[in-house]
Amino acid sequence: MSQNDWMKQGVIYHILIDRFAGFHSIKNWDQPVFLGGTIKGIIEKLPYLLDLGITALWISPFYKTSAYHGYHITDFYQVDPHFGTLEDIKELIRESHKNNLHIIADFVPNHCSKEHPFFKEAQHDKNSIYKDWFSFIDWPDHYLCFLSVRDIPKLNLNNPPTRDHIVNAAKYWLSIGFDGFRLDHVIGPSQEFWEHFTSEIKNLYPNTVLIGEAWMMGIKRHELRTLQVRHKYLKWLSGESSENLLREYIGTLDGLLDFNVQELIKRFIIKKNISENTFRKQLNTHYAQFPEHFLLPAFLDNHDMDRFLFQCGNDKEKLKAAAVVQFSLPQPAIIYYGTETGMTQTTSQWTIPANGDLQTRQPMNWDSPDQNLYLFYKKEIQKKNKK
Repeated sequence: MSQNDWMKQGVIYHILIDRFAGFHSIKNWDQPVFLGGTIKGIIEKLPYLLDLGITALWISPFYKTSAYHGYHITDFYQVDPHFGTLEDIKELIRESHKNNLHIIADFVPNHCSKEHPFFKEAQHDKNSIYKDWFSFIDWPDHYLCFLSVRDIPKLNLNNPPTRDHIVNAAKYWLSIGFDGFRLDHVIGPSQEFWEHFTSEIKNLYPNTVLIGEAWMMGIKRHELRTLQVRHKYLKWLSGESSENLLREYIGTLDGLLDFNVQELIKRFIIKKNISENTFRKQLNTHYAQFPEHFLLPAFLDNHDMDRFLFQCGNDKEKLKAAAVVQFSLPQPAIIYYGTETGMTQTTSQWTIPANGDLQTRQPMNWDSPDQNLYLFYKKEIQKKNKK
């Protein structure tokens, strides 16, 4: 049995901690503030998730952070008190495993918050040991960051102490009991970093599953300097859903989120600009580019794009048709929280100049779920679990 067999046909439920459960009010949901979702909130909703039939959880970054979504990290080794405690994380892992659920954490190796104490010291002291942890173009205020987001400076992972700090953080969380990571923005660090990272992790935790996010949508030419993926200019020219970008990580990571299939399903179900026959042919051609064991989790949407239901004009029959396709694929399926209860939005995130992504990160609709849609999802998940 392959170490990845639990995931190959798995159904993974993707949770943004602050917006899922445990909050007491949904006031100011459209502001980039902590609503109050917690790890304990997830534990309390495990019966709901088990009833739905999922086989794995993917939780957003829970490390100490300066932002509600968790991607602006100020300490890679601590749990943010907004979300709970280390004991809460341990309990979530224990309860998940007790109920035969695997659990993966979002891990963010490429960058940290500008509020991280190491960055603050590096900016204020030219002689600090932490100056080499970052890529200053013109110290102290001109530095490489995540694309153009100055709030999250890019870590210099070619610097051995920085690299070790990040790799050891990953090892620490795996020692707590996580089954794997969804690795954020894998095109940021170099191939050499990923080879080292995977080797170090797999030597200690051989059954860990490492799934990367390689996505170039919306990246501007001047932002390419922040990326270290090989042949980045050619990959950028060939478009965000280039097979070549995904193929870069064969043999290094266990798999990648499948943005290609997400786009194919959208073209087939929403845009209707390809026939079913063409869709199947393109799907087969796509999968033929990858080894059989390489994981390509299929998803309809996530926290960085408009919800699928919104994209199809709130036509739930189209969402159901897309879900049927998604669950029929020979790969893991990811459900973004609330998709199964009919969560949507009123405005595209791309039309809002600042914090538009809050549209797709609304609080879970516990008070107004679409019960019929939920039952549909439950049935489709049962079918997939029997395969």
